[in-house]
Amino acid sequence: MDLIINTFGTSLSRDNDCFVIVHKDGKQRVPVGGITSIQIGRGAQITSDAVLLAIQNEIEILFLDNGGEPVGRVWSNKYGSISTIRKGQLNFTLSKDAVSWIKEVIAHKMENQQALILSMMVNDDRTQHLVDKAIHRIEDYRAKVTSLDGEVVSDIAPALRGWEGQASRIYFETLNLFIPDELRFAQRSQHPATDVVNAFLNYGYGFLYGKIEGALIRAGIDPYIGVFHRDDYNRPVLVYDVIELYRIWVDYVVFTLVMQRDIITDEFYSVKSDGSYWLEALGRRIVIQSLNDYLDEVILMNGINRSRLTHISLYAQDLAQKFKTYM
Repeated sequence: MDLIINTFGTSLSRDNDCFVIVHKDGKQRVPVGGITSIQIGRGAQITSDAVLLAIQNEIEILFLDNGGEPVGRVWSNKYGSISTIRKGQLNFTLSKDAVSWIKEVIAHKMENQQALILSMMVNDDRTQHLVDKAIHRIEDYRAKVTSLDGEVVSDIAPALRGWEGQASRIYFETLNLFIPDELRFAQRSQHPATDVVNAFLNYGYGFLYGKIEGALIRAGIDPYIGVFHRDDYNRPVLVYDVIELYRIWVDYVVFTLVMQRDIITDEFYSVKSDGSYWLEALGRRIVIQSLNDYLDEVILMNGINRSRLTHISLYAQDLAQKFKTYM
C-alpha cells in the first residue's frame, strides 16, 4: 500500500510503531504493516522520527514534484547496487546485446500501442479506417526498429528516436478519436501539460517512474546508468528505458477515465497563467487510486501469475541477473 501525503499543510509523524497523519480534518493513525512506500508532495511535511520508522521497516520515501514525478528518495541501507551488478551494467551498455535489448523494448512498446488502439470500441467506418491505417503505420515503424543493426546503441539511437516518436504521435492521434470532444488535445505535451489529458498522463507516468526506480534499486541496479536514454543531468535514465515496457498501463487507466463522459470536472485540475494544466488534489487522488488498483490486479505474464506491480519487480530482478553475466 502507498501512503500518499500530498495535500498542502498535511504532516506525517510517528507514534510508537504507527504513522500519524495530521490534516485539516483531524488526525489518523496508520499501522506500519502493509505500507510499501510513502509519497510526499509539495506543501506536506514528514518528521525525522517518521523517516526513521520507514527506514527501519524498509519502506521507501519518495518526494514528488507537482507533476507527480519523484525528485528525491530515502530508502533503507539494505538496498543498493552491489559491485558485480553495477560493473556488469556498465559493460552491458557498451555491448551489442544492449542494441538487441533496447530494440526489443521499443518494439514491445509499439505492440502495446497497437493493442490499446485495437481495444477501442469503433462505431463507424471512418473511424475504423483511421484505426486500421494507424495500426499499419505503427507496424511499419516496428518493423524498421527490429531491422536496425549496430555495434553499440549510439549507432542506432537517432533512427530509433525518430521512429519511436513518429509511432507515438500516430498512437496518441488515434486515441484522441475516442475521448469526448472537449477533452481532445492537439499533441502530446510534457512539463508542463497544455491540456487536461496530458496532465493526467504526466502525473500517471510520474507515479510509475517511482515504482520502476524503486524496483531497480531493490534489485541492486543503478538507475542512473541508462542504455538508450542518457544525459548529463544526474537523472535516473535507466528508468526512462524500462518504463517504455509499462507506459501502456498508465495509458489504459487514463484513457479509461477520460472516455467516461462528464467524469472529469473543473475540480480535478487547474490552469495556470501560462496556460499549463496541473492536477489538483481530487485529480491526483483519482489517478493514484485507479493506478494502484490496476497495478494490484493479478495477471499472467511469462507464465507467472502475479500482480502487475510484482511483475515490474520480477523484471528488475531478471535484468540484474542479466547484468551480472557481463562481468
